[in-house]
Amino acid sequence: MITLTSSSAAHLPVDVLVVGVTSDDGTPRLLGDALPASLAGVLTSPALGLTGEVDQVVRVPAGDAVAADVVAAVGVGDPSDREALRRAAGAATRQLTGVRSVALALPVRDADDAAAVAEGALLGAYAYTRYHDLPAAKRPAEEITVVAPQARAAAAKAAVARAEVLAAAVHGVRDLVNAPPRDLYPAAFADIAKAAAKGTKIKVTVLDEKELAAGGYGGLVAVGQGSSRPPRLVKVAWTPARAKRSVALVGKGITFDSGGLSLKPPKGMETMKSDMAGAAAVLHTVLAAAALKLPIAVTGWLCLAENMPSGTAQRPSDVITQRGGTTVEVLNTDAEGRLVLADGLVAACEEAPDAVIDVATLTGAQVIALGTRVSAVMGTDDMRTAVVSAAAEAGEAFWPMPLPDELRAGLNSQVADIANVGDRAGGMLTAGVFLREFVGSTPWAHLDIAGPAFNEHAAWGYTPAGGTGVAVRTMLRLLENR
Repeated sequence: MITLTSSSAAHLPVDVLVVGVTSDDGTPRLLGDALPASLAGVLTSPALGLTGEVDQVVRVPAGDAVAADVVAAVGVGDPSDREALRRAAGAATRQLTGVRSVALALPVRDADDAAAVAEGALLGAYAYTRYHDLPAAKRPAEEITVVAPQARAAAAKAAVARAEVLAAAVHGVRDLVNAPPRDLYPAAFADIAKAAAKGTKIKVTVLDEKELAAGGYGGLVAVGQGSSRPPRLVKVAWTPARAKRSVALVGKGITFDSGGLSLKPPKGMETMKSDMAGAAAVLHTVLAAAALKLPIAVTGWLCLAENMPSGTAQRPSDVITQRGGTTVEVLNTDAEGRLVLADGLVAACEEAPDAVIDVATLTGAQVIALGTRVSAVMGTDDMRTAVVSAAAEAGEAFWPMPLPDELRAGLNSQVADIANVGDRAGGMLTAGVFLREFVGSTPWAHLDIAGPAFNEHAAWGYTPAGGTGVAVRTMLRLLENR
C-alpha cells in the first residue's frame, strides 16, 4: 500500500523515515530539511561513513528527534534526475526489509517527481515467495508513504495511482520470469493470461497446437514439437470504443530453452526459464493499458513454446513454413525465438495496426554488444526513435541499433526463402534483419532484452536479482505517448 502526504516528515509515526543524501566533492550533504539539525549532524558525521554514494543506505536510531523509530539515509546522486530519485527510493525499500512502514522524504519538486519516488519505492519492495516463506527480517515493508508538498493535488494523486498500476505490472512480469519451467509451460502460461484478464474488458483468444498447425503457424509448431507440452499462441486485446489508434505487441514466450537439438551447454540453460520475458512483458503491458483505460487499442500476441530435444524435435536443415507462407531453413534450432516471433508478427500485421513492436530475449549477441543493463532497439526509423524517447521518459535504458541491408545476404538459403541464422558477427542485428522480413510496410520496432530481462548478479536500485520486468515501463509510456 502506498500513500501520499504533505505532513511534516518528522511527525510521521513510521518504522523508518528515509531521507536523501548527495555528495559534494566527497562530503555528504542531506537533501531537504526533514530532520532537525541535531540528527542531521549525526548522519553527516564522518564517523558514520555516509558518502552519498548511489545505492548506499545507512540507518541510525532516531531517538526523540522524530516520530519514526529509525532514520535511514539513501544515496541519491543527482537529485534533479527523476531516474536517480526512482532508483534511490527503490534502493531504500529493497534494503529496508523486516519493517512494516516506511516513509520517504526525498526531494520532490512536482507531481512527476512524486510519481518517480512512488514508482521506485514500489518496484524496490518486491519479493518472490511462491515456493518459500521469507523470514520476517527479509520481508518488504507493507506500508509506504511518500512525502510531497503536492500530495493533495489531483495531478500528484493521479501520477501515484499510475505508479501503482505500473509497479503491479512489473511485479507480474517478475513473478512469471522467476517461475520454474516445470510449472510455467505454454498451456499454463495461457491459463495465467486468461485468469489475469478475467473481470476486465480484455478479450483473450488461445490457439492450441492443432489450431496452430491448421492456421499455418509453422514456427510455433516446429519449435514446440520437441516438447511433451505443446505450444500456444495467446492473443490479448484491449479495444476501447473511443480508440483512434492501434498498436500490436508481440512477445517471445519460450518457457524453457534447451536449444533443442542444437543443445546449449548446461551452464547456458540455468537461466533459460527467463526466455519468456518478452511474452510476460507484453501480457502485463496490455493489462496495465486496460487498468489505466488508455484510449488506444492494444493487442498482445504471446508466442509460447518449449524448446526441447527429443525424437520429435525439429532438426538442423529442416525447412518450415511460417504464417504467411515464407519458408525458413532452420540451420540452428537454438535460434528459435525468431521463428515463433515471425508467426506472431505476421498474425499481428494481418490486422493492420498502426504500429507493431516485438520484445524478446532474443540473442546472446545483445549481451556482448550492450551488456546486462542496456537493451537494444531496432526497426523503422520512426518507431526506433519513439521507443528510445519513451524509454528515456520511463527510466529504462534502450540503445538504438541499425539494421544494415548487407546483412540480409548472410541469411540466404539454397533451399528456402531465408535461413534462420547468418554470420556470427553482428548476430543481434542479423536477428533483427530476419524479423524485418515478416512485418511488411508496418511501422515496427524490435526490442532485444536478452541481458536486462534477468539479473544474475547482485540487486541494485529498484532492480532485484532474478526477473527484472524490463520493457513494461517503456512500452506503456510509448502507448501513452501515442
